[in-house]
Amino acid sequence: MRISVTDRCNLRCTYCMPSGGIPLKSHDDILSYESIAAIVQKAAPLGITKIRLTGGEPLVRKNIEWLIPELKGIPGIREVAMTTNGVLLTEKALILKQAGLDRLNISLDTIREDLYKQLTRNGNVHKVLEGIDAAKAAGFKNIKINMVVMKGVNDHYMEEMTEFCRKEGLILQRINHYVLDSYQTQNQPIEFERPLPCSWCNRIRLTADGRLKPCLCSDIEIKVDMNNIEESVTQAIRHKPPEGKKCTTRGNWQIGG
Repeated sequence: MRISVTDRCNLRCTYCMPSGGIPLKSHDDILSYESIAAIVQKAAPLGITKIRLTGGEPLVRKNIEWLIPELKGIPGIREVAMTTNGVLLTEKALILKQAGLDRLNISLDTIREDLYKQLTRNGNVHKVLEGIDAAKAAGFKNIKINMVVMKGVNDHYMEEMTEFCRKEGLILQRINHYVLDSYQTQNQPIEFERPLPCSWCNRIRLTADGRLKPCLCSDIEIKVDMNNIEESVTQAIRHKPPEGKKCTTRGNWQIGG
């Protein structure tokens, strides 16, 4: 289960966020940590064993580290991981490790300062690089670097990213750029680790506002009934389509990839 804890982000990546930002949801529209833990507690006996915390950017949500041991303590949950843009890892990496976070994926599409600033609309790549160092120093192993590969934008820096990850002891995960509302990936002569073929996918997603999505590229959503969580999760699993078509009701920043 991939859990989007917030749809807010401290970057504005061109392929993910609108340039003008997003309408901010009120605190009452977002699931509390206690509600997230309650949902996972009911989902675990139904076969959910791994949790990935996403966003938006999960580290912009206050006290996110509180949630990690709550989820780790649920019987049946074997792993809690997080996908982050890495900007706040310098201050958060050790806290996350001490809270029990098992694994980190860090989004980084280039190590080139100017291109990073262009892709993220004024982000600072050095903050991410410092965050990677902090994560390694905190004891995280097998850190994955999520690189969204865009034809004519950063695909010609593949070798550079591969060498960077090799030298730093990181695992490069190449993601073929896709469009949600048509679920089209770019035709590129590169082998990609993501997205997975639909027939391999065993994920469901929980949005920050309490909807379960059985498929990234589908408009199917089930509002979580907090009085009957098991039925909500069961419905999400049963409604998982055989393949993704398109998602027209959500943006990338609301689903967490």
